[in-house]
Amino acid sequence: MAKDAKPAEEGAAEAPKKSKKLLIIILSAVLVLALAGGGAAFMLLSGSNAEDEDDEYAEETAKPKKAKKKEAPSAPPIFVNLEPFTVNLVPETGDQYLQVVLSIELDNPEADLALKSLMPRIRNNITLLLSSKKASELLPKEGKEMLAEALKAEINSAIEPPARGQKATDGPVKSVLFTSFIIQ
Repeated sequence: MAKDAKPAEEGAAEAPKKSKKLLIIILSAVLVLALAGGGAAFMLLSGSNAEDEDDEYAEETAKPKKAKKKEAPSAPPIFVNLEPFTVNLVPETGDQYLQVVLSIELDNPEADLALKSLMPRIRNNITLLLSSKKASELLPKEGKEMLAEALKAEINSAIEPPARGQKATDGPVKSVLFTSFIIQ
């Protein structure tokens, strides 16, 4: 019986060694798979962003203005409210004043920063344009629509000045809206 007891003890000693080895092998395999999966995910995610940035850069250099406008047609509109303008109009039958409050619709968020950084120049150009108008030009609906288009062109040329000898093209301002329009 003594001989039988020794093999049982040896078998019991071998079982914990085998289970420790098996546990180490399984944990090593899981660790290797996790690292490989994490590395693959990192490469795929960072690689696609770099390619997207390269593609976006290539599109921007090829068609800088049109590409931006077509990128996010479903994006919410961006409006910037300006302080009220009060100007003298060109006299027709006495002194007349125009008080107008404008909201500017922009095509991208970056244009908001450009607009705010150039606000003194933009306000000056708008004041000069408004004070050059007659009340009779601004009273009909068509006059207000023409003024909105002129203001849009003026603001766009202040943000992105055209080169010498070239006509101003479309800029970041999509539209100019009147939130208040009073002639006295």
